[in-house]
Amino acid sequence: MWFLNLELRQALYLCPSTCSEYVTGQGIPKDRDYEPQTICEHLQYLFALLQNSNRRYIDPSGFVKALGLDTGQQQDAQEFSKLFMSLLEDTLSKQKNPDVRNIVQKQFCGEYAYVTVCNQCGRESKLISKFYELELNIQGHKQLTDCITEFLKEEKLEDDNRYFCETCQSKQNATRKIRLLSLPCTLNLQLMRFVFDRQTGHKKKLNTYIGFSELLDMEPFMEQKDGVYIYELSAVLIHRGVSAYSGHYIAHVKDPQTGEWYKFNDEDIEKMEGKKLQLGIEEDLAEPSKSQTRKPKCGKGTHCSRNAYMLVYRLQTREKSLTAEVPTFLQELVERDNCKFEEWCNEMADMRKQSVVRGKIKHEEVKELYQRLPAEAAFCDLVFVVATARLWAVEKDTDIHSFSTSLRLPAAVYFKVPKQDLEGCPYEFVSLEWLQKWLDESAPPKPIDNTACLCSHGKLHPDKISIMKRISEYVADYFYRRYGGGPRLNVKALCKDCVVERCRILRLKNQLNEDYKTVTNLLKITVKGNDGFWVGKSSLRSWRQLALEQLNEQDDDADQNNGKMNGDAQNKDESTEEKREEEEELNFNEDLVCPHGDLCISENERRVVSKEAWKKLKQYFPKAPEFPNSKECCSQCKILEREGEENEALHKMMASEQKTALQNLFQDKCRPCLGSWPQETDELYIVSQFFVEEWRKFVRRPTRCSPVSSVGNSALLCPHGGLMFTFASMTREDSKLIALIWPSEWEAIQKLFVVDHVIKIIRMQTAETSPESTLFDSEPKLCPECREGLLCQQQRDLREYTQATIYVHKVVDNKKVMKEAAPELNVSSSEAEEEREEAKPEGEQDPDFNQTNGGAKRQKISHQNYIVYQKQGIRRSTRHRKVRGEKALLVSANQTLKELKIQIMHAFSVAPFDQNLSIDGKILNDDTATLGALGVIPESVILLKADEPIADYAAMDDVMQVCMPEEGFKGTGLLGH
Repeated sequence: MWFLNLELRQALYLCPSTCSEYVTGQGIPKDRDYEPQTICEHLQYLFALLQNSNRRYIDPSGFVKALGLDTGQQQDAQEFSKLFMSLLEDTLSKQKNPDVRNIVQKQFCGEYAYVTVCNQCGRESKLISKFYELELNIQGHKQLTDCITEFLKEEKLEDDNRYFCETCQSKQNATRKIRLLSLPCTLNLQLMRFVFDRQTGHKKKLNTYIGFSELLDMEPFMEQKDGVYIYELSAVLIHRGVSAYSGHYIAHVKDPQTGEWYKFNDEDIEKMEGKKLQLGIEEDLAEPSKSQTRKPKCGKGTHCSRNAYMLVYRLQTREKSLTAEVPTFLQELVERDNCKFEEWCNEMADMRKQSVVRGKIKHEEVKELYQRLPAEAAFCDLVFVVATARLWAVEKDTDIHSFSTSLRLPAAVYFKVPKQDLEGCPYEFVSLEWLQKWLDESAPPKPIDNTACLCSHGKLHPDKISIMKRISEYVADYFYRRYGGGPRLNVKALCKDCVVERCRILRLKNQLNEDYKTVTNLLKITVKGNDGFWVGKSSLRSWRQLALEQLNEQDDDADQNNGKMNGDAQNKDESTEEKREEEEELNFNEDLVCPHGDLCISENERRVVSKEAWKKLKQYFPKAPEFPNSKECCSQCKILEREGEENEALHKMMASEQKTALQNLFQDKCRPCLGSWPQETDELYIVSQFFVEEWRKFVRRPTRCSPVSSVGNSALLCPHGGLMFTFASMTREDSKLIALIWPSEWEAIQKLFVVDHVIKIIRMQTAETSPESTLFDSEPKLCPECREGLLCQQQRDLREYTQATIYVHKVVDNKKVMKEAAPELNVSSSEAEEEREEAKPEGEQDPDFNQTNGGAKRQKISHQNYIVYQKQGIRRSTRHRKVRGEKALLVSANQTLKELKIQIMHAFSVAPFDQNLSIDGKILNDDTATLGALGVIPESVILLKADEPIADYAAMDDVMQVCMPEEGFKGTGLLGH
């Protein structure tokens, strides 16, 4: 559009170049490409190419790169036009030639005034402003003139919007409107098709029809009526598509010299017939809508468009159109580019000629060899099977009819090929894929590669016949002589071993059902004496399935063991890994093998079968471990079994003794508390809660859990031997990490367990003193430094969590919403687990009952050598209870508030800009801040108050785009250098 503005093009041609070679008159060396230095030089060179280049289209990549634009991101064409005109005007303002310096203002700049009239005194004030385009609202209008009328309509300033009149020296009712003072030669009219929809929270496109004429009389809209204001249409910019976030731009521009219209659609340029504007299919929406309005009828000289986005009118004059001559310097560059283009065209033509010559040579080669490609005899695809079948029949001392019977196929199939044909006609097998490339491609194919069809014995695999082609020996010699490759596969390459193995597998598959019935009947017979064999009961239940899987695996192994294509090393490693995993699974009869490789001692897991049944099973599992009925059980397992029984009895006795000595500690009854110190003693002892939980597990199940032999109190102390907890913390947050012990219980613990450190709490005051003034002491003493480090680490952990659960309450009128919770996204599964925990039978509701080995995990504090306990789970009674209508979300500390709002949008259908979030009375409004920085910790409850509930969020993709702020042309050269 700018190129076809002759005045702008001529002014840019007059702009002097900064190229040093051009300034000195030396000319740019032919071995160096021209590199424009400024935006004006880029536009100069681009215009010169558009004017005199021999190319069908010009690639503006250099111009785009100079502006720093991202071609992968759609931008607003109107915004680009404004910013570039501003940049161009600023750049040309430094030129000495006034025709160049003022070209942007002369061509595109007009003036209007904001006129405000006081209703009280009639005082009129004007604010004159320049414009480069008029932005017209199209909503509710059908004609362009109606849009212009609304742009200039009078506006009333009343009530809170009253105008301060300097004459009246007070706020008065007034009227305000825009008056057009002067219009530019080129009038840009921007149709505001993209508007912000408050209801859905995203931009949308108005796909309404707007009518506009080819001639536009602007005189009725001017303040002064004494000029000529007839404009003719010169360009229409189309945005094709229904969405404001995607689409395609097409430009229709009129050549001012010839009066012909051109359509510019990327690299496709089309001249309209009859010097008329034809919008055509550009008016069809990319995505048809159910509520499409019918296109209104347009009279002669008028057009209607639902996609017109920018209209450009030129002032109609009687003067002869200008002719913009390309400067000598630029014309030299264009001719140089034309020469390069011609050279490229000639190279392409030569390449096409060479391709044609190669094609003819290849055609003659194919024509000559194609007749001799097949072997002399007309063999069927079963020739390979026939040959190997005869070999198998000779080896087994039987005839081929027996072979066909074993495969349940008609014997006539194997007599399609005469024996003399098999033995007397030389032929070879070649990869079918290679032959297809040889026939289809004009370029010479790569060397022949037959490795993909080799078996583990290095011969032709029977299952690979389908990807091979049998050709005559004459053509094979020609191929290997000219193209090379290998290995060559003639009639001797047929693998007898693979076919014999395949026949065995097929025969066993066919016999499997019959043998299953036979074995089932044999298992019903009672075995007398020591004639039978031990078989695992699990193996007997699934032996048919195991046999079938084993036979199928042998087929698969045969496929995998054949030669691999070049570069398949990774696949080989993967198959080796799969085999290793399969080997770890139990095979037939391995379920009765003990860890020492002998017969297991448990007779409940095995039974005796007859010799006949074992013989049948051995046919399918020749490598299965064999144990005759007379075989003795593993002696080592017997010894271990006796030792295990003795240990169990010892553990039961230990558990009973410890439970009796520490009955109240086991039942968690009559426990002392620091908050209400018991009167009967002045000292209490401390052990870790971890020890108590592990000991309780052992007492409950002495045969399944390991006994606890020691009390590890070192975990409650710092490296200096000081206590890590204050008296206040032991009554609150740290109460889950310690257990208070009565002196009598402590005496029993010292007798039953090995104690590494004694920790004792001593009450300093007498009983008559008030509880608030009671003083305590401890042995060992509190270590203040390590205690402070522990608190810092705990606070840091609360700010550095990942995948933690928080809760969101939606409130209306400051009341929490109580309704059925909808299916949630990213909801924690802990609730279901807790419900299951509540349903446990009596005696198993203790949180320690199903605790995993190791109990509560220990976590080392960074930069310290001491260890603290960190609870692995939270009891139901001490954690936040999620009520109906509340949503649980999984979040991380480094997640921003904006990302949390997007999660809340999915869960509650409330757009981010309508969300008012708060936590503990503190408003959360910094979208860029992380949740850790905002004080959101695990189990926090965030209150959500929505400004306007939004019902329909079907177009969630559009909402997501709104959530991410638009950058526009930020960071590009359009916003300054």
